[in-house]
Formats: sequence, C-alpha cells, structure tokens
Amino acid sequence: MANQDVGVQIEAQFNDIVRRLQSKDLFQSNWDIATFAIFFIFIGAVLFLTLLVVVRCVWGCCCSSPRKTPKHKIGIDNEALEP
Repeated sequence: MANQDVGVQIEAQFNDIVRRLQSKDLFQSNWDIATFAIFFIFIGAVLFLTLLVVVRCVWGCCCSSPRKTPKHKIGIDNEALEP
C-alpha cells in the first residue's frame, strides 16, 4: 500500500516537472530561483575545491624538487623526562 503511494507521488512530481518544461515556466516563485541559485553555488564550490585538490596533488606531490632536510634542533633536551 505504501509503495503505491510513493509511486503515485513520484508520478505526480514527474508530471509536474514535464508540465513546467512544456510551459517554459520553470521558476514559479522567488523561492524556486533562490533554491536554484544556492544549489549551483554549492555545486560550483564543490567543483572548485575538487579542482584545488587535483592541482595540489599534481603539482605539489609530483614535482622533482628536492625535499627539505630537517634542520638541527634548537635548544636543549629535557633530561628529566628520560627514564
């Protein structure tokens, strides 16, 4: 019974989307426009961050520059912590 209700709801939403596409009136209110804008800003931010990760992996990890050698330790050892 519940599966039929879900099927009917999905069919109603699909028909609503098809009707909006046919009438070329996708945005019926300001909330539709705001939701659309927020969605694409989110997708753009995710794609931008993914691009930054790819750039960092390609040029940050694979470059042939020599690794920095660790410098000598500055200060004294705390021998009180030694067993």
